Amino acid sequence: MEVSTDLALRSFTEELWSVLAARRNTSLRRLVAPGPDEESLLRICEAAGHAPDHAKQRSWRLIMIPAHKRGELGSAFVDALAEREPAADEPARKVAYDKAFHAPCLLVAILRDDPVLTDVPPAERLVSLGCALQNMLTAAQALGISSGLASGASLAGSSMRRLLGLESGEQAVCFIGFGTAERLKAPRPRPQPGQYLTVL
Repeated sequence: MEVSTDLALRSFTEELWSVLAARRNTSLRRLVAPGPDEESLLRICEAAGHAPDHAKQRSWRLIMIPAHKRGELGSAFVDALAEREPAADEPARKVAYDKAFHAPCLLVAILRDDPVLTDVPPAERLVSLGCALQNMLTAAQALGISSGLASGASLAGSSMRRLLGLESGEQAVCFIGFGTAERLKAPRPRPQPGQYLTVL
């Protein structure tokens, strides 16, 4: 029985390692249909809930942008561009608008800075969100779904904040896209532990 358990554990470890090694960040504009079905998306979001969470205060949340809201998201992108670059021409505005239609499944990661969370340092809240995101990306990879993260100044735009219904202590950190990669990227060299691990 013990030998069987050891073999199962080794098999799981190798499978997990393969999933981690195979994960690639796919640009949201390169994510096409099909996206995850309802069950797969629920599993991906459930994975986020396994992230470390100091004091169990859930200092982050997720917002899904459904298909019928993509036009409003596009307008928020255009408004954010106009706030930054009032002289932006029509082609630039169209590029901004079209961003809203990248990735068949699109979520936004929100970091909460609620006064009741004062016992949790901001850095720990961000680490918790980062762990939640990594869990989601890994879960998607395990399900055979491509994924990518995207950020940018538009997330702080007033129209974007209104669309997302953010409260004063909330910050939109990044978009998370899920779908099918138009083409698989070649693996890139990854840093080895010796490049980022030191011993006191």
